[in-house]
Amino acid sequence: MASAAPHNPAPDRGDPLHVALHRQLLQRRKLLAEAIGQMPEFKIAQLLHEVDQALERFATGQYGICERCEETVEDDRLLADPLTRFCLCELTKQQIALLEKDLMLAAQIQSRLLPRRELRCDGWAVAHHYRPLGLVSGDYCDLVMAPDNQLYFMLGDVAGKGVAASLLMSNLSAIFRALIPIGLPLGELMRRANRIFASSTLPNQFATLICGRTLRGGVEVCGAGHPPALLVAGDEVTEIASQGLPMGLYGEQEFTSTAFEVAPGGSLVLFSDGVSESHAADEEYGYARIAAAAISSRGQGPAEMVANCMRDLECFLGGEAVFDDQTLMVLQRSV
Repeated sequence: MASAAPHNPAPDRGDPLHVALHRQLLQRRKLLAEAIGQMPEFKIAQLLHEVDQALERFATGQYGICERCEETVEDDRLLADPLTRFCLCELTKQQIALLEKDLMLAAQIQSRLLPRRELRCDGWAVAHHYRPLGLVSGDYCDLVMAPDNQLYFMLGDVAGKGVAASLLMSNLSAIFRALIPIGLPLGELMRRANRIFASSTLPNQFATLICGRTLRGGVEVCGAGHPPALLVAGDEVTEIASQGLPMGLYGEQEFTSTAFEVAPGGSLVLFSDGVSESHAADEEYGYARIAAAAISSRGQGPAEMVANCMRDLECFLGGEAVFDDQTLMVLQRSV
C-alpha cells in the first residue's frame, strides 16, 4: 500500500539545486501515485516509499547529508539520483579519477548513439536539440528508418541522470532498434519494448517515452507517461496526450496508439520535461511557451523551429542554472 505523502516544506530558497531536486521528487511522487492508482504493483509501491523517505529528509533538514559519514553528498550524485543517501566518502582519489575517465568514455559512446541533428526522409524533415546536464544524459532521442520507409521517432526521459540513466537510455535504444525492423503494430512494439526494458531495470528505474512513426499524410504516436506532443498547424496547437504508464514500472502493461493527419507545413514538437519544467525563480516554462515559440517559427524549417524554441527557453531562464537534461525534437511534413 502506498504511503501517505509527508509534509514537505520547500527547501531553502537560497539553494537552487535543492529547490530543483525537491521539485523533481514531488513530480516523481505524483507520477508514481497516478501509476499505482491505475495498476497496483509492489515495485511501484516500494519506489513511492523511497521517494517519500527522500521528501521526509527534506522536511527534517537531512536531505543531501551522507548517512555514513554525515558529510555533504556531492551535487552530481544528487542530480544523478535524487534518492541517493551516501557520498563518495569511501573512494580514494585514484578510484575517483578512474570513474571520471570512465565517464568521459561513456559520453563518447552515448554521442554516437544519437541521430543526425537534421534528417529528411520521404516527405518529412526532422531536427532535434540534445543537451545533457553533465557529460552523459538520461534523455532518449532517436530516429530509425524501417524497411518499409516509415520513419520511427522516439523521445524519452529515464528517471535520474548520469551514468546509470545513460546506460538505460542505451538499453532503450538497443531494444527499439532491434524490434522496429520486425514491423509490429505500434502498440505491440511498445508492449514488447516495455516488457524487455522492465526485466532489466532496478526498482527505482523507469522511463517516460513517446514513440511514433510517420504515415502517408500523418503520424501515429504512442505514449508512456511522457509530456504531451504538440501538433502545430498554422496558429493552432493541439496537445497529443501521452496516456500510458512509464516504461519499466510494470512488465505486462498494454499501450494504445493514436493516428492523426498532419497538413503540409505542419509540425509535431516533442520535448523532455527538462524543457517544459525549467524554472526561472518560481515560474515554470510550460507547454504554452513552447507552443508560442513554435508558432512564431511557422513557415520555417524544423531546424529553425528547434533553434527558436531553445533561444526562447534561454531568454526565459535569463542565465539561471539548469538542473536537468534538455531535449527537443521537431518533425515537419514537407509535402
